[in-house]
Amino acid sequence: MKTKDEAILEIRGESIGTVTDASSLEEKFQNLTLRPILKFQNDLFIEVFRNYAIKQKGVFFTLNPEKKMNYIENAIQRDIKFRNSLKGIVIGMFTISEYKEYILNSSNINKRMMHLLIERLKSQIQLFE
Repeated sequence: MKTKDEAILEIRGESIGTVTDASSLEEKFQNLTLRPILKFQNDLFIEVFRNYAIKQKGVFFTLNPEKKMNYIENAIQRDIKFRNSLKGIVIGMFTISEYKEYILNSSNINKRMMHLLIERLKSQIQLFE
């Protein structure tokens, strides 16, 4: 029987991006862990953001594309509860060893995580129509 960590790694898939010996620890973590999780959880992130926008009186849906981009960025950067919820969705897909690596440099990894998520949501803005 597979361990939880083995199952998580299997369903997440392969790393995304290039990892070399010259890659920093954060870059390796980003490409080996964060990117596969964000891709795997993409549909959930879309629904979570859609629900957030609806609960915020639906203003998002009346904005032009440029303002929608700003809205996504501001929501994730300024709404601490929402950001923590998104982080939880990602952290819940970590293996134990990844979590131990994460806590050693959580501040920088959180910045990378949120930046990647913002860019991912922005690139799919048409799904929020």
